[in-house]
Amino acid sequence: MAKIRTRVIGIAAAALAATVVAVFCVQSVQGSDALAGSPRAEVRVDQVGYTPGETKQAYLMTSVPASATSFRVRDAAGNEVLSGRVGASTGRWNSTYRAVHTLDLSGLTEPGDYRVEVSGRVTAVSPQFHIAPAGDLFGKLIQDNVGFFQAQRDGADVVPTKLRRRPSHLADRQATVYDTPAYDDDEKVLTAPLKPVGGPIDVSGGWHDAGDFLKFTHTASYSTAALLLAQRTTPVGGKELAAEARHGLDWLDKMWDDKSHTLYVQVGLGKGDTDDGSGKIRSDHDDWRLPEADDALQVKPGDPNYMIKHRPVFRAAPPGKPISPNLAGRVAATFALAAQLDAADNPARARAQLEKAAHIYALADTEPGGRLVTAFPHGFYPEASWQDDMEFGAAEMALAAKALNDGRAAGWAKQAGHWAKQYLTSDTLGTLGLGDISALAHADLAKLLDSGTESTEATRGDLVADLKRQLDDGSSRAAKDPFRAGAVYTDFDSVPHAFGLAATAQLYQRVTGDSHYDAFATQQRNWTLGANAWGSSFVIGAGSTFPHCPEHQPANLAGDLNGEGDILRGGVVNGPNAADKLKDLNSFPGMRKCPASDGNPFAAFDGRGGGFTDHVGAWQTVESADDFTATALLSFTFSATPSPETARR
Repeated sequence: MAKIRTRVIGIAAAALAATVVAVFCVQSVQGSDALAGSPRAEVRVDQVGYTPGETKQAYLMTSVPASATSFRVRDAAGNEVLSGRVGASTGRWNSTYRAVHTLDLSGLTEPGDYRVEVSGRVTAVSPQFHIAPAGDLFGKLIQDNVGFFQAQRDGADVVPTKLRRRPSHLADRQATVYDTPAYDDDEKVLTAPLKPVGGPIDVSGGWHDAGDFLKFTHTASYSTAALLLAQRTTPVGGKELAAEARHGLDWLDKMWDDKSHTLYVQVGLGKGDTDDGSGKIRSDHDDWRLPEADDALQVKPGDPNYMIKHRPVFRAAPPGKPISPNLAGRVAATFALAAQLDAADNPARARAQLEKAAHIYALADTEPGGRLVTAFPHGFYPEASWQDDMEFGAAEMALAAKALNDGRAAGWAKQAGHWAKQYLTSDTLGTLGLGDISALAHADLAKLLDSGTESTEATRGDLVADLKRQLDDGSSRAAKDPFRAGAVYTDFDSVPHAFGLAATAQLYQRVTGDSHYDAFATQQRNWTLGANAWGSSFVIGAGSTFPHCPEHQPANLAGDLNGEGDILRGGVVNGPNAADKLKDLNSFPGMRKCPASDGNPFAAFDGRGGGFTDHVGAWQTVESADDFTATALLSFTFSATPSPETARR
């Protein structure tokens, strides 16, 4: 994995009684328990559904081998529309479910609602799923993902219909800039008072990063770039997607001071001077509350809660000094993507955005002496690679320059090729996600080469080979997993990495016209949406079983705890993690209990070291985040929009 997220404290929650949470995930287990000693069985499907023409797989997990068992598919009226025999076992899952079998549903092509019934030595019934055209199937998911970002808005321009949000952190309009904070070796506590170095500046707006209320340029630029790429790819997201991408860009515009050439990278303090919040400087992570509560605090300098209301701003570097290349590349790419979209209808704004991109990119310190800047503490978002960010920035600036007939296009394309080659020969090769964006960069550099750009240090073949390398890594892991998961679900970010692999396979198909990895992409999407051991979708609101208790403060305190009304719809959670990481869950005064009952109905399905729980304190599995959701949105966008090659077939 290219990155391990170690949020010091995840935050959040929305809720539903455990009996409701368990209805679909344990339904057939309860039925099989009716007869003592009878075999157990579960059918796992993509609970959102499948498109008519794609390869479709479901899974039967059983306590006994069931290769001679039959299955049938029934439509909403109860008519049998497909039948067959279960496939060979793909492997053992845990001590109870000793075999997982595939069910081939590819013959199901007529749009509608369906269930799978298994009969024979074992019996089980699947949740309902849909067959629908890609635009219909994924359009709603894209809209829900956009809705998640609307719920994440900070500042005055919130969307009150999302979790009853109210304006928040208005003190960010007059924020003080501080020097880089000093933390101990374990990054648990501040070791010195913060030193003011500038301000006041207006850094209001943007999105909360996750279930907490911090704001980071590192994650916001990735998320905004993903939304802009989605907007560039398809009209499915419509005006709301465009507006949300602009909302993210407007905040990044505040985080870059073009006059002084200063990039600000963080608003808010993630850790104070004690690990338990009892010291002289308390942090964002020391309280459980609604975001607007921070503005209501009555505090003076020296008060322990002063930094919660009057949130500090930190810089990537002093004004005009070189900045961390990972930030320089990805922020430049984001402004350049906006310039591409504005080039035809608003060329003046597009040129201004491209100039900002060029200024930021030119400040990149490509020979950094220390670790890359992401967040403070750095452990919140560790990152190893940066050449991919520089490739991404240069490629997007070249595409923007071409759209604006700017003579710098060829030079930037050449730089993109240089940094692509540097990435390919580095020891930090990864797969698509917050920490590695090489797949996005490779795809757009290939587009430049296809459009007549002169050859660069990295050839088109080099770029294709590295996309294939990323997919082969995922495919190799998937081949050993009973549910064909290409991500490592015993570590952080399993779900966004699965979405990243799906998006990379879709990019590969668009770049090469080769459909070799199409089925793999579908399997990764299926796994995230319910075709996994736990039988849960990891996108809130998608499918019949999904997280109802995300570790997210507004969802917990202002959302509908019955799970039928206002929920954090569209938010993507981390998903399964190493089971031993779930021993200690967060608990705060004021946190509304979720689920209503104790116990974890998903624990019966833990296996191969992986575990999952839907609990408000489980930041390890159910904290939703901007970068998680942005990666899923990008994958759904590619799924909803056929590539030109596919459309011609």
